[in-house]
Amino acid sequence: MDFDLVVRGGTLPDGTIADLGIVGETIVAIEPKLNVSAGTAIDAHGNLISPPFVDPHFHMDATLSYGIPRINASGTLLEGISLWGELKPLLAHDAVRERALAYCDWAVSMGLLAIRTHVDVCDDRLLAVEALLDVKKIVAPYIDLQLVAFPQDGFYRSPTARQNTLRALDMGVDIVGGIPHFERTMADGTRSVTELCEIAAKRGLMVDLHCDETDDPLSRHIEQLAYETQRLGLQGKVAGSHLTSMHSMDNYYVSKLLPLIAEAGVSAIPNPLINIMLQGRHDTFPKRRGMTRVKEMQAHGIRVGWGQDCVLDPWYSLGTADMLDVAFMGLHVAQMSSPADMARCFDMVTNVNAAIMGLDHLGLSVGKRASFVILDAGNPIEALRLRAERLCVVARGKVVAERTKQETRLSIAGRPGQVNRRHNAASASAS
Repeated sequence: MDFDLVVRGGTLPDGTIADLGIVGETIVAIEPKLNVSAGTAIDAHGNLISPPFVDPHFHMDATLSYGIPRINASGTLLEGISLWGELKPLLAHDAVRERALAYCDWAVSMGLLAIRTHVDVCDDRLLAVEALLDVKKIVAPYIDLQLVAFPQDGFYRSPTARQNTLRALDMGVDIVGGIPHFERTMADGTRSVTELCEIAAKRGLMVDLHCDETDDPLSRHIEQLAYETQRLGLQGKVAGSHLTSMHSMDNYYVSKLLPLIAEAGVSAIPNPLINIMLQGRHDTFPKRRGMTRVKEMQAHGIRVGWGQDCVLDPWYSLGTADMLDVAFMGLHVAQMSSPADMARCFDMVTNVNAAIMGLDHLGLSVGKRASFVILDAGNPIEALRLRAERLCVVARGKVVAERTKQETRLSIAGRPGQVNRRHNAASASAS
């Protein structure tokens, strides 16, 4: 027996049709045809083989808590934060753990095999930190889970947030987080960026800050984040999440800001589903939509990935752990409609997000971890259009989720007996 698993005849994102050979947890061969035996064989003919979906921005400590103790009536970010403050005292370790594990089940079913989650450290019990550290160990065989120490109520604004952030990092949390725009003053926000980056540099950790998640065009903490990244030698290890204030910033200022972010190697993580839901709530018309300048950042060589942010929690009442939903919405709001841009949106929720998280072991090439998804689509753009079904999900060389391909039967005289929304544009135009 040559391989533990062979996937035959699938279409890779670049259009190549190939067989994949897997031994243990590793992709060891990608060839036009592998004439080998295997313990398990999967027929992927006509379907897209994708790298695993990756979410670089989520809040797993709050997920699936929608309606506890009440619903966000205004739909605003600030009421969501207030509601989370009401929920925190009601949290129990087992409840947080079980909701997070249930979400991880959803994630696996959708081919989402790597998640970075922020976890609030402003509860002195650090109950959610302990619960998600447990979850991280449980899901390690199939999900790469990164935890961010997140002082939700402000690193300086909350009296014990600083010491709790350090405690959480000592407990094994992976990444330094923050929320500078939520401090009492702009000056405190700037100071928090500096100290948080210094903590990360001293400990050799990555940084991921909720940055300028506001409609205020004068919220410019991303500038300080880029500066500290260069000063402390953190290039490639820092992300600014949200960056929604950039939708309102003066264009001349942005023309100076974008090269600074690019030079610093800071990544950007907009969260289209939640950003467009929460931002612009004070506007009448024209109404801002909360989306940072995605295409402009990409044109400067800044690494930009799409994040999910929330599912069924105080901030967002929808969601299914589907990163294709996230990319689909981002595509529309950022007006990324060209074929190249649409393909890039797919790459943003797979390869780009993996790079932001530093997950070099993920990807469809020889030597990478055998974690991938087989989609009911012919190419990445079709996968986005259909939010394609996950026919098979493989994690570390093992099949962890499967779904039978769904066909809809029609009962209409003179029409086909089945309908399939997949579409071959080339053959359609030729006919």
